[in-house]
Amino acid sequence: MAGLAAQTKSSASAVDNPLRPYSDTAVYQGTMLKIDAFTPVYEAARSRGALQSYEAAVNVRLINKLYPTVEGGYAFGKAVQDSITQQVNGGFLRAGLDFNPLKKSVRLPHALLIGLRVGGSLQQVCDAWGEVAAGCQVQIVSGFYMGWTFRLKMLFTHRGASAEVAPIYIPGYGERKDLTWGLNYYLAWRF
Repeated sequence: MAGLAAQTKSSASAVDNPLRPYSDTAVYQGTMLKIDAFTPVYEAARSRGALQSYEAAVNVRLINKLYPTVEGGYAFGKAVQDSITQQVNGGFLRAGLDFNPLKKSVRLPHALLIGLRVGGSLQQVCDAWGEVAAGCQVQIVSGFYMGWTFRLKMLFTHRGASAEVAPIYIPGYGERKDLTWGLNYYLAWRF
């Protein structure tokens, strides 16, 4: 009778949490798809509807602490700076690694993430930058998460007066400045 109760209990927990089959010692512990809900609203409001930017991310959880991450997106519209208007039409890609400093277990799905990224964008010209990122991801219900990422960005590609006209807005980076920031608010699904 006790064996049947234990079997029923373990079957119920597997049904309650279908994403639990990863053990604390497994190297691979899940993949997450993230859709950014903040950037499209922020860019549209900041540019009064002239500029649109969309992005998504995928991260993989490894050995409870490491999260290799790839982020990509697309921006289009018109950017205006100091009475100069330029057409924006280009994609971007960022890749990096996040680290979770919290004590981690498969049974504790939340994460505080600190990491580094390198990014690149291609529109009229190619631009590159680096980022320090910090954020979190919190499980709302089984398999669905929300979270944010704050980014401090440093531009690697600079264009002097003699170079071709550089875009004033870089997809995935923002306005062309040596140092800038970014914020993402993600809706995420683990599979």
